[in-house]
Amino acid sequence: MSVNASVGTGGMPEPPVLGLRENWRQFALLVLVSAFVGSMVGVERTVLPLIASEEFGLVSRRAALSFIAAFGATKALTNLVTGRLVDSHGRRGTLIAGWLVALPVPVILLFGPTWAWIVAANALLGVSQGLTWSTTVIMKIDLVGPKRRGLAMGLNECAGYVAVALAALASGYVAERAGLRAGPSYLGFAIAVCGLLASILLVRDTTAHARVEDAAGRHDARASARPSMMQLIKRSLWSDSSLFSASQAGLVNNLNDGVAWGLFPLLFIGAGLSLRETSLLVAIYPATWGICQVGAGALSDRMGRKWLIVGGMLVQGFALLSMARWHGFRPWAGALILLGIGTALVYPTLLATVADIALPSWRGAVVGLYRFWRDLGYAAGALVAGVLADVSGIPGAIGMVGLLTAASGIIVAVRLREPARVAQVSALPWASALSTEAP
Repeated sequence: MSVNASVGTGGMPEPPVLGLRENWRQFALLVLVSAFVGSMVGVERTVLPLIASEEFGLVSRRAALSFIAAFGATKALTNLVTGRLVDSHGRRGTLIAGWLVALPVPVILLFGPTWAWIVAANALLGVSQGLTWSTTVIMKIDLVGPKRRGLAMGLNECAGYVAVALAALASGYVAERAGLRAGPSYLGFAIAVCGLLASILLVRDTTAHARVEDAAGRHDARASARPSMMQLIKRSLWSDSSLFSASQAGLVNNLNDGVAWGLFPLLFIGAGLSLRETSLLVAIYPATWGICQVGAGALSDRMGRKWLIVGGMLVQGFALLSMARWHGFRPWAGALILLGIGTALVYPTLLATVADIALPSWRGAVVGLYRFWRDLGYAAGALVAGVLADVSGIPGAIGMVGLLTAASGIIVAVRLREPARVAQVSALPWASALSTEAP
């Protein structure tokens, strides 16, 4: 039984009620779990590029950034599987499985004797993140229903990326005291245990909420049919203008985040900044990104999704170009704040756009597919950044990725069709969205 289901007359349980206010306790718990999920990534953001260069002596940027490529590839593929898992086997079990996969990661980071072990640990972390983060996203969408989707995604991503920032900051401080590997590894293991216990003891499955929304929205027999994964993949590659636009923007967005993860610490240390200053700069970007997402998600519920995405991608592009041209702690801090604002405009809005497209009965599949393309950007970012940094230097690589990000925003401006806003129409938009094709 859902946590907010009640027993009606005759002893039969009443169906769960959708809404953020009606489900605030379980929603708040899932926000906390999202913070634990984000912290697992944040623990690595400051220290792993430095471990590659200082402890393992890796000179090639391509080799040093291989851990991000492994993380992105396994997370992307796991997102694809997770979408179907939550639709067919439930949400809570998938979430718990993700935390179980996370437990060995800090141990391997602490004791791994070669760089290949570190890369393997990050591949495992990618699997865990694909299971846990995708599931918490879907569960929050289930709870709130269609009218507050943007706000729900803003709160979800806020919790996750503020936690990334705090964990990145904390890992830099503990690394100064306990070493680049020991301090962050102990911190990561404690976070994984807390996330697992919260998911086992407190989280409840939200499949019943999705069924309520599904039943309320079935106005068209065509909309009830569940598309195959191959059909969804083909639509995401071009024919569905909205799904294609969101997918490519998500991929490019995480491509530039992969560049930030892999190259920014090396840029700052190479400029003579201390580890503490570097960890503070590394934390500024996801902190700004996380905090601003609540407002951006809620704003997308009121004014629509498309132009927030376009504006956010262009702002990110400008910020990355500024990072490449400016130099020093304060100029970089300003550019990172701007990068965080641009990402905040994009991140929850893209998730809400994708959720607008799908029926609840196969929402997991389409969210998983979008997150597959988005997190594939980490792998692409590691490869692109490594090659460009080896050829043209770190500032040159960052500048080129800034141009690519701006170009992605222009694609969204041309191709994305603004999804119908549920709060302003009497019928849910899924039936028309299913048949949307490029003109």
